[in-house]
Amino acid sequence: MTTSMKSILQGVTLAGVLMAGTQASAQDDAVELTLYYPVAVGGALTDVIDGLVEDFEAEHPDIEVDAIYAGNYDDTRVRALSAIEAGDAPQLSVLFSIDLFELIEQDAIVPFDDVVETDEEREWLDSFYPGLMENGQLDGETYGIPFQRSTIVLYWNKDAFEAAGLDPEQPPETWDEMAEMASTVREAHDDDDQWGVMIPSTGYPYWMFQALAFQNGHRLMSDDGTEAYFDDPAAIEALEYWVALAEEHDAMPDGTIEWGTLRQNFLEESTAMMWHSTGNLTAVRNEADFDFGVAMLPAKEQPGSPTGGGNFYLFKDSTDEEKRAAMTFVRWMTDPERAAAWSMETGYMGVSEAAYETEALREYVEEFPAAAVARDQLEHSTAELSTYQGGRVRRALDNAIQAALAGDMAPTEALQQAQQEADAALRRYAR
Repeated sequence: MTTSMKSILQGVTLAGVLMAGTQASAQDDAVELTLYYPVAVGGALTDVIDGLVEDFEAEHPDIEVDAIYAGNYDDTRVRALSAIEAGDAPQLSVLFSIDLFELIEQDAIVPFDDVVETDEEREWLDSFYPGLMENGQLDGETYGIPFQRSTIVLYWNKDAFEAAGLDPEQPPETWDEMAEMASTVREAHDDDDQWGVMIPSTGYPYWMFQALAFQNGHRLMSDDGTEAYFDDPAAIEALEYWVALAEEHDAMPDGTIEWGTLRQNFLEESTAMMWHSTGNLTAVRNEADFDFGVAMLPAKEQPGSPTGGGNFYLFKDSTDEEKRAAMTFVRWMTDPERAAAWSMETGYMGVSEAAYETEALREYVEEFPAAAVARDQLEHSTAELSTYQGGRVRRALDNAIQAALAGDMAPTEALQQAQQEADAALRRYAR
């Protein structure tokens, strides 16, 4: 081997060693982040998140993200708070948007306002749909950045409508129309194989009820999370309507309707309509072997739905460097192009106007208009039920709803009991 060839090989070897050493050094110096993430809605979300994390790390070799899938939203919150108590706090997490008051009370999170440094970062904080920020802000500060966000929408089976003599392109726009259409579908199926409508009463019954109450012109809680308004006449009327869908209209099965299996019920054509999260949209599109539509929820006094889903939070027990790295990751995940891709992949909404202005999502909505329903419904949205002592308050309301639907209590009695329990839980927070 010639001397010049030896020199070349030695140079290549030296370059390789230097490169490997540089990469190893970058990895050694990388900021390590732990992300707790909830998997609460059907679909291969873990694969999607894993892919996003890999792409982020490739673009940011100085930051490593360990995504831990911790179950549903409640499981994830409990696990994150337990880790904090054990001295092993994560740096960030996607948790329920309605966890805000509990996380603040636990002194677990910091506002993003404390971490931003530039005008560009402040503009980013103001770039999200205001309707999605209601559950993430308190006293002028932003604690939650929307990511996995949704509203409740109406899915309907166009083939079932047509078979029942209904206009397959016309979903119900009012409570009366939904009850009438659902009854018509039910009457068309003497073999009892198909119901007209199903509204889930497990999982998140308070969320479905909140939609009905809001459609009747009523908000269930104060903005500051210190009061609940469950026994208002408008709320009672909303629960009476829900009960009547089964008892009076024979349009919905009585008793319990499971959140977790309702999508499959719809896909198996056990119901012609369902109320469910827009987070199921992509899965329904991929799996339905019939023509279906998606619409805003029907109105009584007004149309509307509470928002839902998860926000990014920054945890207090982390270094300034970790907080900055965590915010870098959150900004990357909510970039308009990435938010657009996330929306198309999952069915969750793009969280900013800029996401819907991307070429990809604009073309997707044009080809599949159902993808814009949740966004359009934001004009008629309200913050999801969120208070201090949120678990106790929501549990009281959930129990009341289920008791009324099971026929164990009248709606008025059930909601009065829930109000008493909520008042007891919130008494010390009165301002």
